[in-house]
Amino acid sequence: MNDRVVFCARLQCEAKGLAKPPYPGELGQRIFEQVSESAWLAWRSHQTMLINEYRLSPIDPKARKFLEEEMEKFLFGGGEVTQPEGYVPPSGD
Repeated sequence: MNDRVVFCARLQCEAKGLAKPPYPGELGQRIFEQVSESAWLAWRSHQTMLINEYRLSPIDPKARKFLEEEMEKFLFGGGEVTQPEGYVPPSGD
C-alpha cells in the first residue's frame, strides 16, 4: 500500500505520491519525489492527447524529446504547455 505524501510541484499542495518512479533516470526520480499521483495521471492524459493530435510515435527520438520537454513544463512549470491549434477537449457527456 502506498501511503507516500509529497508536496506536488504541479498542484502546489500535499497529495498522495507515486508508488515508484514513473520514468527512467534523473527526471523519473524528480517526478517520484515532487509530483503527486493525480498530477501524473493528468500528465498521462495530456500526453495521450499530444500523441494523438500530433500523430507522434513514442519511438521517434524527436517525438520523445518533445514529450519529455512538455512533461517537464506540465509537471514543473517553466513554460506554457503546448495545446494543438484548434484542439477542443472531448465533452464529458
